[in-house]
Amino acid sequence: MRKSAGSLLGVALLMLFVITGCSGSVKEQETTENIVAEETSIDSYATKKIGICIYQSSDNFMTLFSQSLVEYLKSQGFSEDNIFVYGSSNNQSIQLTQVKELVEQNVDALIINPVNSSIVSEMTDIGVENGIPLVYINREPGAEEESRWEEYDFDVCYVGCDARQSGIYQGELLIDIGKDKLDRNGDGVIQYYMIEGAPENIDAGYRTKYSISTVDNAGIKMDCILDKVANWDKVTAKLVIQNGLKKNPAPEVIICNNDAMALGALEAVEEAGLVAGKDVYVVGVDALPEAIEKVIDGSLAGTVFNDFITQSRSAADAAIRYIGGDSNEHYIGCDYIKVTADNADTVKGWIENLQTDIQPN
Repeated sequence: MRKSAGSLLGVALLMLFVITGCSGSVKEQETTENIVAEETSIDSYATKKIGICIYQSSDNFMTLFSQSLVEYLKSQGFSEDNIFVYGSSNNQSIQLTQVKELVEQNVDALIINPVNSSIVSEMTDIGVENGIPLVYINREPGAEEESRWEEYDFDVCYVGCDARQSGIYQGELLIDIGKDKLDRNGDGVIQYYMIEGAPENIDAGYRTKYSISTVDNAGIKMDCILDKVANWDKVTAKLVIQNGLKKNPAPEVIICNNDAMALGALEAVEEAGLVAGKDVYVVGVDALPEAIEKVIDGSLAGTVFNDFITQSRSAADAAIRYIGGDSNEHYIGCDYIKVTADNADTVKGWIENLQTDIQPN
């Protein structure tokens, strides 16, 4: 169903990824585009309606994702007036209500970033019962739910990267720094804070688990002296770490499930008089623009690019195929990319170029 997390080899494979994109070769993508172009003229999308639900509109990463998604849909011929984007305030009841409202508006497809995995089956049932295909993004539903889509051949799929890979890459970022640098107090053990995204979130769980197991498997001993949930939020993460520093020893490493929390962590440690990138090493996930700048200046030890551009376009393409009467794989995956001081400028330029390459048909 999905490919396992592998290892990308620096900038060379980064450029290869630029060429191949998510889950398919250039030839496969061109074939899909040709089929869509032949079966459905671009003008016909102007009357089609797309409903988009984002778990929380204030989330930095999902803001980038939804903006990219809307721009790409517009470039494919959808009218902006027929693209409905709802923020769900990180509240599952609100999101369920929004899905029902979009169904009542007779949308032709739903693209949903679920608040949590426990409500996915209910949203799936709402869509299936009303003949509306669903594309889930960024937050992966559970394996049992995905198996149900396959078993009953629902027009439902998930588009996203495998979060286990991002955790592995975070661990590798720390390994590459080296035990001697990480082990500031020289006791042979790396003391660390773990700042988690959300309790029910599969991605948060995988990033937490695999970042640590990767370091452990390299023979570097780790000791967790603080493990707190900060709900993907910069301000919350900053407060968590400020409180942690008052009660616990200063960590040698801070592992954050996303960049927003990593940026909050940087503010907290710097205000405490610690030098990020020397006294404590902070890693994140997403490669937000602000985070990339911090990697470039050396304060953020590294991040992992969560390719919102390719994911948003793959999600839109999946919705378009459903609207055109075609099917999709139930899991459409792509790779993360490690971002270090060595390739941060390249990744930054690549992202900027991709964001400006959409041309209306």
